[in-house]
Amino acid sequence: MTDLAHWLVDNIASLYSINNLTGFLKSLGHKAPKSAVADYLEWFEDAYILFTVRIFDASVARSNTNPKKIYCIDHALITSVASGILVNIGHLLENMVFMALRRITPDIYYFKTRSGREVDFIIKKPDRSFMLVQVCDTMVDERTSHRETAALSEAMAQLDMDTGYIVTHHEEKMIQDDAGEIHILPAWRFLLHVSEIANEI
Repeated sequence: MTDLAHWLVDNIASLYSINNLTGFLKSLGHKAPKSAVADYLEWFEDAYILFTVRIFDASVARSNTNPKKIYCIDHALITSVASGILVNIGHLLENMVFMALRRITPDIYYFKTRSGREVDFIIKKPDRSFMLVQVCDTMVDERTSHRETAALSEAMAQLDMDTGYIVTHHEEKMIQDDAGEIHILPAWRFLLHVSEIANEI
């Protein structure tokens, strides 16, 4: 369980499957079956240490069989126990955004467009409407900016939504494209006002 917990924290905000977790434990000499690994993940969630995010899909079976993403209750805990010398700053930011959204609703998913582009979060709010949120460390690089906005814009068009959000460390601006408005917000503003932002949509 300790080795599994360390792997999950080291790979926070990343995709995982029961198969690759079981394979990782096997490579360390453990003989934990898939059912045990699934139980361990459930225990971590029951203890409110780690959280699993599934893909957004109308089919429960597809949602359960697709790879899932993992998040942690506290980003400071990640930096304390992660084995890597350098913690991925973008993944830490994504984890912080997840926890802010988790205070609004437990109905949080990641979204994949028909062309395979990924949006970090789609949440179902208490009023049953949806909100799309992308997380990116910085949008300074033009290729990164295009990748993040293209994924969000495609998801907005596919879901018939006219607003989306990208949370960064520092940038702030609004982009108008064919799908609607994309609001790029610095993390401090999003985290302070996430409840009001969610209610505006």
